[in-house]
Amino acid sequence: MKHALASLVKSAQAVGLAEAARLEEMKNSGIAREIIEARMHQALLVMRQSAEKGFDPALKSMSGMTGGQAALLLKAVQDGKTSGGNYLGRAAARALAIAECNAAMGKIVAAPTAGACGILPAALLTAQEEFSLTDDQLVDGLLVAAAVGQIIAVRASISGAQGGCQAECGSAAAMAAAALVFLRGGSPQQSADACAFALMNVMGLVCDPVQGLVEVPCVYRNVSGVANAFTAADLALAGIPCPLPPDEVIDAMKTVGEQLPPSLRETGEGGCAGCPSACKR
Repeated sequence: MKHALASLVKSAQAVGLAEAARLEEMKNSGIAREIIEARMHQALLVMRQSAEKGFDPALKSMSGMTGGQAALLLKAVQDGKTSGGNYLGRAAARALAIAECNAAMGKIVAAPTAGACGILPAALLTAQEEFSLTDDQLVDGLLVAAAVGQIIAVRASISGAQGGCQAECGSAAAMAAAALVFLRGGSPQQSADACAFALMNVMGLVCDPVQGLVEVPCVYRNVSGVANAFTAADLALAGIPCPLPPDEVIDAMKTVGEQLPPSLRETGEGGCAGCPSACKR
């Protein structure tokens, strides 16, 4: 796909976005279709299991900073005490659960990174509940997300140390937004536009982990990341085109990441990590 969303969209015109991603992976890796499908189903299983583990109210990270909070958020959703509604609330709680599972050294799928692991699975698993999607459909969504993530990774970055949290949670939200559009019947171009909207929404987001741990503010940015994915997908599904070419937005994210000072790129020196109370921990 020559590392461009425009090329992916063009390839998808004849066969659809998921199949275009599948064929490209088969071509580049030499791996058979059946093995690719099996690996994606396994990834989906791990995503589901990590969400279940993350909802354990007794879960705690080694530092004690996070854990058990996803269970609190889910209860608030179930009790009707949240302002974002049931669908978004369940996705937010699931994103937090998976991120907390990671912080507690649980098994997760880096999608595309451990720090952003909750966004894509929360979006897809909650969409499955909401719209009665099959696991096979979710695997197609994962293939779409993977293709978008690969383009971002090669064209820009998915590393917080290299490009800030925009490259981690931003990329994850972009991947999830593109997949959500696909699963809701949107066009390949709309998936690309959703990716661009998600990246635009967090352009310049810094990477500032407290104590150098992937906990604060990371787990909470997974929550905002899944909300970003939903709203970006909805913009595209409403027929609103991104005013900028999606590939140019990815390039802009790369440039912004390079311009961020080192203190705002996972060194634990700036942003939330530099707050006085964070330094006292």
